[in-house]
Amino acid sequence: MAPLSTLENLARIASKPGVQSTLVLSRADGAIIRATGFATNGSNSPANEISIHQSVEPHTALPESADGKIEYARNRTQSSKTAEEVAKMIFQFVSTTTGLINDLEEGDDVQLLRLRTRNSEIVIVPDSAYIMVVVHDPPKAS
Repeated sequence: MAPLSTLENLARIASKPGVQSTLVLSRADGAIIRATGFATNGSNSPANEISIHQSVEPHTALPESADGKIEYARNRTQSSKTAEEVAKMIFQFVSTTTGLINDLEEGDDVQLLRLRTRNSEIVIVPDSAYIMVVVHDPPKAS
């Protein structure tokens, strides 16, 4: 489990305006330690079993569609990806980036990765034991 200070920092960050979702992953294997703001796939996949404190914020339910499936209203910037899918992509991205940095400068470490799109910004902070991820609204252009 993540140290209390990491969880306190995550809770503080998650409460900020504009934060859409957060993840804490194991640096060793990408297992989800904590996730907020993501849809879940509802399966008993290994990622769900490893997830120790996964909490998901509810979506507003809309009327059922013609085929009987419930649709959910999402913030325009929220992805329909599950926490497990995002965790897998983030873990692969951090692993690849770490390899690239080691090839360029042996012994150097990735300290911060920041990706900005039109709809969101993803901030990834890897350390020796965990990978912390925050997805938030991008800053407004001035």
